[in-house]
Amino acid sequence: MTTINIQKLVRKNILELKPYISFRDNNTFENPLLMDANESPFGEFNRYPDSTHKNLREKISVSKNISAGQIAIGNGSDELIDLIIKIFCEPKKDSVVVMNPSFAMYGFYAAINENAIVQLNLNENFEIVKEDFLNAIKKDQPKVLFLCSPNNPTGNSIDDIEFYIQNFDGIVVVDEAYIEFSEQKSCLELINKYPNLIVLQTFSKAWGLAGARIGIAYSSIEITNLIYTVKSPFNVNILSQNLVLEKLDQIEDFHINLNEILKERDWLSDQLKNVECISKVFPTDANFFLLEFKEVEKVYSTLLEHEILTSKRFPQIPSCIRINVGSRNENQTLITILKSI
Repeated sequence: MTTINIQKLVRKNILELKPYISFRDNNTFENPLLMDANESPFGEFNRYPDSTHKNLREKISVSKNISAGQIAIGNGSDELIDLIIKIFCEPKKDSVVVMNPSFAMYGFYAAINENAIVQLNLNENFEIVKEDFLNAIKKDQPKVLFLCSPNNPTGNSIDDIEFYIQNFDGIVVVDEAYIEFSEQKSCLELINKYPNLIVLQTFSKAWGLAGARIGIAYSSIEITNLIYTVKSPFNVNILSQNLVLEKLDQIEDFHINLNEILKERDWLSDQLKNVECISKVFPTDANFFLLEFKEVEKVYSTLLEHEILTSKRFPQIPSCIRINVGSRNENQTLITILKSI
């Protein structure tokens, strides 16, 4: 196990914070009269949700074989990203490292917290250059490193990801929002080896629960406790918590849907290679493709005219659009329109 003093990485004012503790969520009662939280006595959803997400964390703990104390639940991964930056990064002082291109919200929340952003520009294959990484962290001494694998919007996974964890003295956040679509091993198996590692996953993608807004952070118990210290009270609503609990009992359906998406990804990959207006189909480990087009603005506008919504990646990534895998009917419609351009 790597030796890193997490306490020395945490902002002093965060260490001094006392978390909001719901009395009812931290005690056990047989048949209580709930007269402590100024709730209405009427209604199906008149009570506040469990602020500690106890049942959900225990359910996830069993499925992932990780202690419930190492699991934090957020109102989407966005909330967790925001909280991590606030816990460890002093405004106007500390910096964060982000891949470029990658998920924009890392830099967004860093900017809100007034932290400098160190960009690791990916090479032509959308890979991190190790020498650039080592030079960047030596020069800027950043506090938090965000790694997205598989990466959004490029679709590829990070090779030798443990190298970056081993060589970073701050907090390493590995965002695995698309890990279920990849053959890459999850970094969950490294949590107990590296106390400075946080792995983010979500129910928004492969689980099909984007509307429920449930993100998960796996880390040491120490970091989990810090997240629960700074999060908003009752941050995840009861409807979303119950929906995820139900889905976790429907694991066969999850695998059926996942396999269908992977099958459609293979079908779409074959079809895209025969589309004249596409100049390159980048390899993907996710549920989307990054595509390079000969006349990207024309393609984007034509798709929009047919009410096919795609993710505009140009000019940041020249001539590129990101398109996710849909149903067979959706994918067939997409291919038909692309072939007509």
